[in-house]
Amino acid sequence: MGKALRWLLSLVVLIGTVGAGGASAGAATAAGTGNGTDIGSSNGTQVGDSTDIKDRILAIPGMSLIEEKPADGYRFFLLNYEQPVDHRKPKAGTFKQRLTILHKNEDRPTVFFTSGYNMSEEPRRSEPTQIVDGNQVSLEYRYFTPSRPDPADWSKLDIWQAASDQHRVHKALSRIYDRNWVSTGGSKGGMTATYYRRFYPEDMDGTVAYVAPNNVDNDEESAYDEFFASVSTADCRKRLADVQREALVRRDEMVERYEKLAEQEGYTFKLVGTADKAYEVLALDLVWGFWQYQTEADCADVPKPSASTDELYAWIDEVGGFSSYADQGLEPYVPYYYQAGTQLGQPDVATPELEDLLRYPGINTPRSFVPRDIPMHFDKKAMKDIDRWVRKDSSEMLFVNGENDPWGAEPFRTGKGSEDSYVYTAPGQNHGAAIKTLREEERKSATARLLDWADVDSERRVTGSTKRLTTADPKLDRPDKSERTLRP
Repeated sequence: MGKALRWLLSLVVLIGTVGAGGASAGAATAAGTGNGTDIGSSNGTQVGDSTDIKDRILAIPGMSLIEEKPADGYRFFLLNYEQPVDHRKPKAGTFKQRLTILHKNEDRPTVFFTSGYNMSEEPRRSEPTQIVDGNQVSLEYRYFTPSRPDPADWSKLDIWQAASDQHRVHKALSRIYDRNWVSTGGSKGGMTATYYRRFYPEDMDGTVAYVAPNNVDNDEESAYDEFFASVSTADCRKRLADVQREALVRRDEMVERYEKLAEQEGYTFKLVGTADKAYEVLALDLVWGFWQYQTEADCADVPKPSASTDELYAWIDEVGGFSSYADQGLEPYVPYYYQAGTQLGQPDVATPELEDLLRYPGINTPRSFVPRDIPMHFDKKAMKDIDRWVRKDSSEMLFVNGENDPWGAEPFRTGKGSEDSYVYTAPGQNHGAAIKTLREEERKSATARLLDWADVDSERRVTGSTKRLTTADPKLDRPDKSERTLRP
C-alpha cells in the first residue's frame, strides 16, 4: 500500500467512553453561549478564596470559561487556557488552548485525557475515568483549530511543545486536584500520553496508552508487511486483496461518481490535486482501513470482484469514506500530517500487486496533505528517543493493543529498565481495544494496576477486587464516533 496514512474515522479510542456513578459533585448548570466566546476569566482571585469549583478554576491565571454544560453526577466546564506558543520562550507570544474538566470531587484522582487531535465538547468518560471514579481533564492538541496560534509558526508543533502544554495545565490544576493523576489516550492520544511521560515523568502516577503505534524507524517498515501477510485467514486476506484491486480496475467509473458527489457536497481537492488522486489514496488505504475498524467476522461482507458497481462503491465509502480525502476531510488534520512528516513517521506497506494500476506512485505521504508553503523536515531521532525511554527508563506504564489492529504492528515494548510497566494485547480486537476487552486475567491485572496508581479504594485492592468503581452510563461512556479516522 505505498506510504499509506490510513486515516479518517479514528476512534481516538473508545477510551473517552464508559461508566457513571458516585455522588453528585453539585448540580451542573449551563452557563454561556456555547459559541466559543470566553464569558469568564481570571480576575486575580486566589484559588482558595472561593469554595465553588468554578470560581477556583477561573482563579487560575490565564484560565477562562467558554461554557458550563449539564452532566449527571458531575460539573462539566469547557475552558480556554492561555499557553506560550514556544515554551522555551514564554514571552514570545501566546495562544488559547481549549480544555474541558469533568469535575467529580477534589478528593478523587484525576485522569488526564488527550485524543491527540481536537477535543470533544461534550462530557464523556474515558475508560480509566470509569475505572477509578475520578475527575477528567481533557486537552485539545495544539494547532488543531481553534487551539492554534495566529499566525501559526509550524516549527513550534512538536512532541516536546505539546508535552509542555500538558505539563503546564497539570501544574496549574494540581493546586485544586491534588490527589493522584493518571494520563491516558488512545491511538495518537496514546502516543501523546507516552511522550508526555517521557519529557515530564514525575507529573503522573501512571499512564494507560491504548493502541499507540511506535514507528521507531521510519525507513524500516517490514513489520507492517508481516502483519498484512499473516492477519486473520488466507481466505479473508484474499478477499480483501481482490476487492482492493477491483477498486482500482474500476477507478474511472468510481472517480466519475466521486466527482459527482464532490459537486453535490461542495468537496474540493486542492491539497491532493484531483479527485482521481484522492481516489488512489482511498483505494490504497482500504485494506488498512478494514482491519482498523472491522473484525474478522466482517470478511463475509467484503464484496467479490463480480459485485455491482453500486455495491462496491458503497463498501469503499463505508470502509474508507469518500469525504476523508477531499479538502474538507483533510484540512482539519493538517497538524497531524505535519507531525507525521516531521517526527512521528508513517507506515509504509509494500503493494507490488497493485503497481500496474497506480497512476501516482508515492502520493500517499504526509507531504501530499500539508500545504506546500509549510516547510517540513523529518527528525529521525525523535521516535528512537521515545522508544529507548520506554524500554530503559519508563515506570507505571500500561499499553493496550488490539491483535488485529494494523497500528499494533509496531507496538511499544517494555524492557529491563522499565518498572511496573506492562504491554497487553486484546485477542481479536481492532483499533478499539480496551482494558475491558483483554483476557480475564489480564483485565484484572490491568485494572488492579490502574486502581493502585490512582491510589483509590484500598479495601477493594486488598481483597483482590478488580471491578470499575462506577456503574455504566450510556451518555457519559459512549464512544465519540466523530473521532473515528484512518489516522492513528
